[in-house]
Amino acid sequence: MTDDSRSFHKPVRRPAELFDRLFSAQDPAEVSRVAHSTASTLLTRVRADPDAGTVDRLVAFTDDHGIDDIAELWSRAPARSLPGALWRLYLLQVMIHDDARTAAFLYDRGRIELSSADEVVAGAPAPAGPEELVALIDTIMRGLFEGDFAVALERAAAFCRVVAAGATHLADDYEPTEPERASTLTTRALRLSTYADDLAASAGLWRRDSLT
Repeated sequence: MTDDSRSFHKPVRRPAELFDRLFSAQDPAEVSRVAHSTASTLLTRVRADPDAGTVDRLVAFTDDHGIDDIAELWSRAPARSLPGALWRLYLLQVMIHDDARTAAFLYDRGRIELSSADEVVAGAPAPAGPEELVALIDTIMRGLFEGDFAVALERAAAFCRVVAAGATHLADDYEPTEPERASTLTTRALRLSTYADDLAASAGLWRRDSLT
């Protein structure tokens, strides 16, 4: 931000490569209990009565409040758990909102290189620009609270696989001339591939009433 008064009031956004840091906790058992209880209570209450205003606020939560409040609750939960899945969805949303242009570039490269149904499952138009990807992730987030939760997770997993493919192929392009940039892209691709596996597994657990 160039305007100091605006930056004072707007939450600090964190780059994607810093999202996976661990947040401090004095009692891991208590952190786990809080993570699971808050995630379950939030989702149960909102899905039982998906008031449009409440859903809008939850979808826009990181825009209005930043990521730290969510991180303190859910960042240390197991990946294949309800709070772990919600945490990864919010991380994915922040990654796209913070740098939608790069996300769109990687997504477009991935959909060209990847021979699978993931592009269709994710549901983005082809080609998809920055605005379309922001709309896509917000639609997926909305599906968590007022649609088919498992489908929302599967769409997010498919999106991760497409972007991971784009990052992998772009890393190959940069490797001969810019190895550090290639390494950064490879790291992002690995992280997104892991998220895809975890979100897909969480979707399966949800369908078996086993995602807690």
